[in-house]
Amino acid sequence: MNTAQEHTESVVVTVTGCSTEDADAVFRALGRAYPSDRDESEVPRHVMEGHETVWTTTFDVSHPLGQGEPVRLAAPVTVEMQGGYWAVDRMKEMLATSFEVQEEGMAAGDQEKDVQLRLTSGIHQ
Repeated sequence: MNTAQEHTESVVVTVTGCSTEDADAVFRALGRAYPSDRDESEVPRHVMEGHETVWTTTFDVSHPLGQGEPVRLAAPVTVEMQGGYWAVDRMKEMLATSFEVQEEGMAAGDQEKDVQLRLTSGIHQ
């Protein structure tokens, strides 16, 4: 048994109820802090105009890349995070450095939790 084996903590982040620009702003802020399965050149797009689009990306919070900084949003964004307790809490703390964060709901399981947040602009005019 290898006790020195590296452990990865992933958080699945889902963004809904916003413009493609605001979704991109959220994913870019998270991408500055954590590696993800999202290519840097990827930009969220609406699949079908007039219908709500859901964007999803997985982040690894075990190896932070950098610090968060305030980010401007045009309108509030709904973010859902699913992962281990430590990983979700760590990501929520990072989001609070870039945005105003309001927790809207939480469901807890044995080893994972699901948290719904409402993000508003971290830059005030």
